[in-house]
Amino acid sequence: MSLNTYETIYVLKPDVTDSVNFSLVNYYKGLLKEKGANNIVVQHRGRRHLSYNIFHYYDGIYVQMNYQANGQLVKFLEKSMRLNDSIVRYLTIRQEIMQSVDVY
Repeated sequence: MSLNTYETIYVLKPDVTDSVNFSLVNYYKGLLKEKGANNIVVQHRGRRHLSYNIFHYYDGIYVQMNYQANGQLVKFLEKSMRLNDSIVRYLTIRQEIMQSVDVY
């Protein structure tokens, strides 16, 4: 089965502690590894103001994950995020890999 490249960004509630934040990052990174994802890169994007309030929150803590996986793993990951009370929003996009082209 071929692996696609995905980017998942999730937004945590602003009152989430650093320890909960890091434990979630480690949980999702471990989940991706366990289910067969490759090239997992996690970046903390920090606290940002939301364009509109979500559940009466005006700020959120953004975390970005880039990885290679199959579509079934993405479904599993998003279901896990949907059930997590600390996450207010998440979005996964499939990224197209650009072939490098030599231009002379």
